[in-house]
Amino acid sequence: MYQIHFNEPVHVHFIGIGGISMSALAELLYQNHFTISGSDLKHSKVTEHLEEIGIHVDYGHRVSNLTENISCVIYTSAVQETNPELSAAKAKGIPVLERAELLGQLMKNYRHAIGISGTHGKTTTTSMLSMILLDAELDPTIAVGGILDWIGGNMRLGKSEYFVAESCEYTNSFLKFYPTHEIILNVEAEHLDFFHDLEEIRNSFHQFAQKVPKDGYLVINGEIENYQQLCNDLSCHVVTYGIASEKSNSYDYSASDILYDNYGHGSYNCYHYGQLLGRIQLNIIGLHNISNSLAAVALADSLGVSFTSIQRALASYTGTERRFQIKGVIDGVTIIDDYAHHPSEIRATLTAAKQYPHHDIWCVFQPHTYSRTKQFLQETTQALSLSDHVVLADIYAAREANPGDISSKDLYDKLKELGTDVYYFPCFDEIENFLLSHCIGDDLVITMGAGDIVMVGESLLGS
Repeated sequence: MYQIHFNEPVHVHFIGIGGISMSALAELLYQNHFTISGSDLKHSKVTEHLEEIGIHVDYGHRVSNLTENISCVIYTSAVQETNPELSAAKAKGIPVLERAELLGQLMKNYRHAIGISGTHGKTTTTSMLSMILLDAELDPTIAVGGILDWIGGNMRLGKSEYFVAESCEYTNSFLKFYPTHEIILNVEAEHLDFFHDLEEIRNSFHQFAQKVPKDGYLVINGEIENYQQLCNDLSCHVVTYGIASEKSNSYDYSASDILYDNYGHGSYNCYHYGQLLGRIQLNIIGLHNISNSLAAVALADSLGVSFTSIQRALASYTGTERRFQIKGVIDGVTIIDDYAHHPSEIRATLTAAKQYPHHDIWCVFQPHTYSRTKQFLQETTQALSLSDHVVLADIYAAREANPGDISSKDLYDKLKELGTDVYYFPCFDEIENFLLSHCIGDDLVITMGAGDIVMVGESLLGS
């Protein structure tokens, strides 16, 4: 495998440079004095930012984008072998690296390389821990799968031995990483277009956990079913966390005495081995985010970060783009956007939304991929039924072709059977017009999904 030496900058070309993780890596290398170029299919805020800082971006994938001085080409698992740039690079003998391989090489340069994984909550927890390390003046390098206003994007180049990286299990990407510490937030059935079943997913997370060295920390959610199976053969320090309950209070780090303010922001007493560390106040909503924050607390405390820094950082953290993001208010109706697309995420978001001031909740849901919609049809239906009203858009295909045996109409029919007030419209203009004529003051409109449904709310707000 081609090795990038960070003290020997060369010209690196990124295929799909507008991707959230690809752009972060491109910018990180650029700030380390590498020459960077890239290509993407369309303009976006991300590509515009890259161009503004001096990175050359071509729009469209063409052989001509590969100039003679390119030393290495980076691509993602989503790039097909038939991609003209990837094919040309291999034909010309230009070394190629998959995105995860580059990130793994990057991790080797840090004494404290922290990989944050889980089926859900990765971006939020990565952001929380990053903010804690920044407050503690540990100057971390950060690579996260979301836009963070307080670092001006999705990456930050620090000058310390701390590196925090969101670590995704899809296509086993995180198995190419070299973390010294890890967080495993949850392990559920997901990405079943790649994994065969939950057991294969659990095995993947087990292999990821095995990467932690003897002197490293694995922070794992003790509420994961049979979590011991994922870590019982490890030599590293294993640290558990979880929400205290009558059923279990045996976690190394636990949250209890949970309260919510008038806006649904949670607070809790944090215990370590039964000893009270102090009270954590969050500025974001939901029980799932209390759990996410507890994971960040557990790792930060294990690394010796002061609890004062932990408290201060978590109290000031206001969330990440597309995670219960308040976009604005129109005629008294609050527009919120959320990335949720898996049934567990949908349920967590809508449960949290009920704690936020509102009259009615309108969930404008765009299913993400045909395979996920078909696999989780019943579970998604049950989760969406928590909303007062559901408005369905067509399935966002992403990387998939339409198989012809699943559509949003199937979700519509299932929700009707449950008695949910549900509507379906094939285009965004119809959704916007419907919402304008049906929503009243103090209603919440939540555009939900991992596709482009965010455009509905932004259009309503005139942005």
